[in-house]
Amino acid sequence: MAVGMSGPRATHAAVVRAAGEPDGVTVADVGPGGQALDPDDLPDGLVVADETGRVVCFNAAAVRITAVPRAAALGRPVEHALPLEDLKGRRWWELTDPYGGLATRVGQPERNLLLPGGREVLVSARYVRESPTGPVSRLVISLRGTEARRRTERSNAELIATVAHELRSPLTSVKGFTATLLAKWERFTDAQKRLMLETVYADANRVTRLITELLDISRIDSGRLEVRRQPVDLSAAVERHVQAHTAAGQDPGRFLVRTCQPLPAVWADPDKVDQVLGNLLENAVRHGEGTVTIDVEPAPAKSDERGAAVTVSDEGPGIPEESMSRVFTRFWRGSKRGGTGLGLYIVKGIVEAHGGTITVGRGPGGGAEFRFILPVSTPAYMQ
Repeated sequence: MAVGMSGPRATHAAVVRAAGEPDGVTVADVGPGGQALDPDDLPDGLVVADETGRVVCFNAAAVRITAVPRAAALGRPVEHALPLEDLKGRRWWELTDPYGGLATRVGQPERNLLLPGGREVLVSARYVRESPTGPVSRLVISLRGTEARRRTERSNAELIATVAHELRSPLTSVKGFTATLLAKWERFTDAQKRLMLETVYADANRVTRLITELLDISRIDSGRLEVRRQPVDLSAAVERHVQAHTAAGQDPGRFLVRTCQPLPAVWADPDKVDQVLGNLLENAVRHGEGTVTIDVEPAPAKSDERGAAVTVSDEGPGIPEESMSRVFTRFWRGSKRGGTGLGLYIVKGIVEAHGGTITVGRGPGGGAEFRFILPVSTPAYMQ
């Protein structure tokens, strides 16, 4: 039985064959050449019902998602093969009535529905008509599992919990110190006032950093991270960060910077590069031990394009081998000593937005070693 998409067929001869039916079921014309497409090759579940409402195609993904055997579905009315209910327990086929409802409807948007036993599936439907207001000749149903959506929901819930926890501490401090100063200003010496105000300032900076991280995550996940490229001197940027750490009280002898000249001129976003360097160096100082070594050298980037590499290594305990695959995921923490676990996720997103790569391994001193490579990315008008 043919269940092809309506439209011109002069140059399209591809056939989708339903398993178990030797003559095949034409589900979609995908292009010239007469190549056949097996519905079992589709990543999502595909169910097709004919004009009588009986199932004529039930692919392997549909079997996996619904746990309904193919033999139990083919030839049966679609409402029996897929006895779907909404989250309020109402029968979905009676609500939507694809064959007897309004003739102007073209389908149903994706929604979360339930199969017997409480199995959740994401279902969308397309009503195929030979004419705009004619009867439904084919009902094409797409099924997707809810695992990916659940993972996203769990990740978002964890993000909210982490943000709430990280915000509560500095905001409590800010509120407490400001309330104390307002109520008892005259009782404190200038030194005490200065200490409390410095604490408020530091906590406000902590909140600002967290908000910046959240904005970066949003832009990375949506592919909207903006990169403003200009020439960046990676060696000078590394020196600035090392000087900032020594000015904050770190021993200058703890840092070893090695630069291999000449370095190619890298076009990158200087603020984003500073963010990457700041995170990697801060992690090495906070979690590592001994000497922090920073190597800056030329290196080939993707597609054999010229680039520059920065390697940051320490002599601390390093990262366990079993954890290295999770280092750049959200909420990974190498230590329980504070932090949101978002920094390295953002670092990876920034580096990849530049077209670069970042890796983690074990350094020569036994500690963690992070290495990122940025391509030159010279603008076309300068080449």
